[in-house]
Amino acid sequence: MNDGKQREASPSVSQKSVSDDDEIDYSIKPEFYDSDLDDKDESWVRKKRGGRTSDAILSCPACFTTLCLDCQRHEKNVTQYRAIFVVNCKINDEVMTQLGSKRKWGRRNGEAEAASDNSGTFKHVCCAVCLTKVGVIDEEEVYHFLNVLPSEC
Repeated sequence: MNDGKQREASPSVSQKSVSDDDEIDYSIKPEFYDSDLDDKDESWVRKKRGGRTSDAILSCPACFTTLCLDCQRHEKNVTQYRAIFVVNCKINDEVMTQLGSKRKWGRRNGEAEAASDNSGTFKHVCCAVCLTKVGVIDEEEVYHFLNVLPSEC
């Protein structure tokens, strides 16, 4: 019976443990914390855009790398965008797509394709970080993003 009394008197394992939240002093700010960081980031984006407005900030769907800060959403296909100024994009010169004049931006057989009203040749565009296909570039050097994550702004 002494064993039973000792078990009742000793606290259980869960009663002995202390949560991580109890050990953190939230009144001390971390040394890498910058309360003005959001304002600095917004100022940097405004400077990069040169005063232009954008329909979205586009990111890679696989690694979330920023691909474009200044783009225009397609009128009919709201998941597609076009842009001239991009970052972290790699053009695949080996892969070229020929499209006729009847086709508009769209998908066929799971592969992303894009076209303007004119027929033309398109090169595939990939994320420079993870090489995920994100769209195409036309002969006029306009990027057509078909597989991206937009961040509304």
